Amino acid sequence: MNIVVCIKQVPDTTNVKINPETNTLIREGVESIINPFDMYAIEESLRVKEKMEGTVTILSMGPPQVEDALREAVSLGADNAILLSDRAFAGADTLATSLTLAEGIRKIGGVDLIFMGKQAMDGDTGQVGPGVAEHLGIPHITDIRKIEEISEKEVILERLLEEGYVRLKAGLPIVLTVVKEINEPRLPSLRGKMAAKKAEITVWGVEDLKSNTDLVGLNGSPTQVMKIFSPPKPEGGKVFTGEPVDSVKALLKELRDGGIQLGVGGEKE
Repeated sequence: MNIVVCIKQVPDTTNVKINPETNTLIREGVESIINPFDMYAIEESLRVKEKMEGTVTILSMGPPQVEDALREAVSLGADNAILLSDRAFAGADTLATSLTLAEGIRKIGGVDLIFMGKQAMDGDTGQVGPGVAEHLGIPHITDIRKIEEISEKEVILERLLEEGYVRLKAGLPIVLTVVKEINEPRLPSLRGKMAAKKAEITVWGVEDLKSNTDLVGLNGSPTQVMKIFSPPKPEGGKVFTGEPVDSVKALLKELRDGGIQLGVGGEKE
């Protein structure tokens, strides 16, 4: 089975910096980690590989420093790692990112199963996984909490809902995004760390993917950040002191005086 895991390197800090010209994150020189949800995707891919036999390829898009994240994934047991890196890819929104990843998957060829984390901690959109599936023209299922059965042709799994879960069956190839309930990520072994140091990271750019430069990176992003600012700090406020009953009465009076309608079942109190 040919498995691909798409991962993202994200800043390991809340002290992020923004490029004032492009309004995009400055990732160079910032300490980074593998997106936490993607760690569960890597682990699940390795478990499927152990059951079905096959190959796990880690795929990511970003600047050269993303090689560190790819080597970490190799240390966990992945077989190959590919970095999509080109200045033309910079500034991509979720649409352009999913297109580039899909082109990378097409170039790999013969992929049966694509894993991703449910969302990235720096963007929190959850859009890239479904976007990749749409560009590839294959099904996708999000928020996977358990894979019950898998064969060369289909997978039976549980998808997490707000209350409970739903059990689904789908054919391959397919894109699956996973939640943290699905497993417990393993730690790298000493042998894995040694292998990661020696691993050859394949790098593909625009020419390798034969990408249309009008559809990738900032050029291919229909959504762009126009302005970044810190929200204003709330001002004012009023503190009600005294006995709870008296404080509640004072609060209700304040709300009524402010024109707020209070009531239960549609009737005023």
